[in-house]
Formats: sequence, structure tokens, C-alpha cells
Amino acid sequence: MIGLLSRLRRRPREAAAEWIDTEALQQRLGDVLLIDVRGPDEFNSPPGHLPGAVNIPLPELPGRVAYVMACAKPVVLVCKTDRRSAKAAETLLAAGLADVAILRGGTDLWHQQGLPLE
Repeated sequence: MIGLLSRLRRRPREAAAEWIDTEALQQRLGDVLLIDVRGPDEFNSPPGHLPGAVNIPLPELPGRVAYVMACAKPVVLVCKTDRRSAKAAETLLAAGLADVAILRGGTDLWHQQGLPLE
């Protein structure tokens, strides 16, 4: 009985974003909504952005949550490193999305590895 009560009193585990590496993302491109949260100037400037990425700058993301939800796909977030992506993940998780991932190392690591760009 005590074990049951202690399990009932536990707070539900908060959702957390997963981290995805470049190799895993390459395998999932096309199956995910890839959101680049950098500003339009960064998104459109050389060396470019990841294939299939949609640009939703971090400050605009709260106003675009309905769009993200309507896409009904797992979400992968990307930025230059991965800091803004982590903040974006917090926003989406707080809005109720559950399948959210962050590209570890961001576009910097993608470029360093010589992976394809748009």
C-alpha cells in the first residue's frame, strides 16, 4: 500500500527534448519537420541551411506553434550551435508537443562534416 501511494504522489515526468546527431538526422530528413530557428539573414546567407529546413526564427516561434502542431510530424530544431534550438524546444514542449529533438552541434557541426546544404 505504501508503494502504491508513493507512486501516485510522484509528479508526472516533464517532457524533455531528445538530442539527435547529424547522422541520425540525415536518415530522418523528409520524415520530420526540420525547423531552423536562426534569423532570416543567417538562414539565407552562405554557407546555407539544411535540406528541407523551414525558417521560423526563435522570437516568432510562440506565434507559430499552431502551424508546427498542424504539420503533425516529429520536430527537429536546428540553429548555429544548439543553444537557440534548446530554447525553442522548451517553447514547443510547454505548448504540448511531445516529439521534439535538437540537432546536437547545429549547423556549425553539419558544415564541419561537409554534409549537403540547400
